Amino acid sequence: MTDPVASHSFPRVPASFFGIVLGLAGLANDWRAAHVVWALPAIVGEVLVAITVLAWLLITVLYGCKWLVAPAVAKEEAVHAVQCCFIGLAGVATMLVAQGVLPYSRPAAIALLLIGAAFTVFFGLWRTGVLWRGGRDPAATTPVLYLPLVAGCFVCGIVLASVGWPEWGQLAFGGGFFTWLAVESVLLHRLYTAPALAPALRPTLGIQLAPPAVGAVCYLSVSGAHSDLVVHMLIGYALLQALLLIRMSRWIAEQPFGASYWAFTFGATALAGATIRVSIGDPHGAMAMLAPVLFVLANVLVLGIAAGTIGLLITGRLFPPAQTPASPIPTVPQKAT
Repeated sequence: MTDPVASHSFPRVPASFFGIVLGLAGLANDWRAAHVVWALPAIVGEVLVAITVLAWLLITVLYGCKWLVAPAVAKEEAVHAVQCCFIGLAGVATMLVAQGVLPYSRPAAIALLLIGAAFTVFFGLWRTGVLWRGGRDPAATTPVLYLPLVAGCFVCGIVLASVGWPEWGQLAFGGGFFTWLAVESVLLHRLYTAPALAPALRPTLGIQLAPPAVGAVCYLSVSGAHSDLVVHMLIGYALLQALLLIRMSRWIAEQPFGASYWAFTFGATALAGATIRVSIGDPHGAMAMLAPVLFVLANVLVLGIAAGTIGLLITGRLFPPAQTPASPIPTVPQKAT
């Protein structure tokens, strides 16, 4: 039986906190690539990997405990029209941890990859099956729709290629790529024609940068790291999204800073990582010029958001309160089966 006191005081970690793991893992991968290309200290990347693993362990344990201590809160999140999509990040984060530990233990990396991929496929199919039934409030259509399958497939492809299974990774890339195009058309129609996003949902626009950027990294991984027109197109579209987000930054920032701003980090780190990898084959080309700038900006972004998050933790404002007003975003109207 759940202890009411413990239920009230236990930190209720939302599934969106897995986005912290994605941002840290992305920065760790950037530093690993920077060590290979620019001979920057390898220790920085490995320390970031260790921090990523610790963050993943802590968030996974706390989120899992929420299902035991406050199951009603966890179930409410699972059927929420926006928050539920973040649950898919649990599998994505696990696969990124697998990539991080690969140089130290291949068996552990493969085990984590299989667990993360299985969760990603299961949750992505379940969630998409609910979405295809229709009846969705347009106000709930945000870039979080990319998370279950687009982010899951692209990251799965990256890690499959990392462990030496690029053909399986190519299948994952195809799933993520075409799902991205389909979801983007729905999302842009909503942004162009429906009422403006509520301030609380505006930081989710940071996810908009991730599909082309992470897709570029996935394409490089499954294609043997060959630079060509396709990867340049993906990077170009990611740069366009980044510029649009900068242009809209004041409007987005009407929502006070919170953990939701980690949504910007995975796309930013993936964009920097893609340009670093492409610059290897052309040290005097456009990507070689962009890579150092994007690498510095990715570091500033992640470290700045991390510092702000630590500040929220210290002041007791990081975790959602035990009781909150009803959300303006509706729960999923269909029976979630």
